[in-house]
Amino acid sequence: MLESIACTCYRCDQPLADDQLQLTMTTAGGTRRVYECSCEAVTVTVVNEERV
Repeated sequence: MLESIACTCYRCDQPLADDQLQLTMTTAGGTRRVYECSCEAVTVTVVNEERV
């Protein structure tokens, strides 16, 4: 099921690629990744590596 989840912009639903990744921060709660889309929206994702 998790394999089918795509990283997309929350505003325009376009796929987000590695070249749009602006910031990565790892904490005890997981890795936060900040993407800036061409529509100028910022999308933050959180990945908990322990659950993957």
